[in-house]
Amino acid sequence: MATYRTGGCTVVELRGEMDIAAALDAAPHLDRATATAEPRLVIDLSPVTFLDASGLSLLCRAHRRVHAQGGRLAVVCDRPGLLRILGITGLDHRFRPVPTLAEALRRHGART
Repeated sequence: MATYRTGGCTVVELRGEMDIAAALDAAPHLDRATATAEPRLVIDLSPVTFLDASGLSLLCRAHRRVHAQGGRLAVVCDRPGLLRILGITGLDHRFRPVPTLAEALRRHGART
């Protein structure tokens, strides 16, 4: 997992299998990223190879926290299997994933 700032946005890049253990490890990073006023958060799922219900719950929690603070969230996902999971659960409509980090940053009006 990596967390960094670019163009006025916080990017949290999740990696590998997002199971319950990984979600528990990632939660504090996402909580810090969503604790500011009007956070602009990008969650990059590009390196994620597996996503279970705990990973989906983590994404939903980040979404709730961002919107409670008046911020914006973008999700990067280009893996067909993960996109299918988001579609089956209806979360594709909530997160509206984009295929690249560059597109997510543009969506947030990131300064480059």
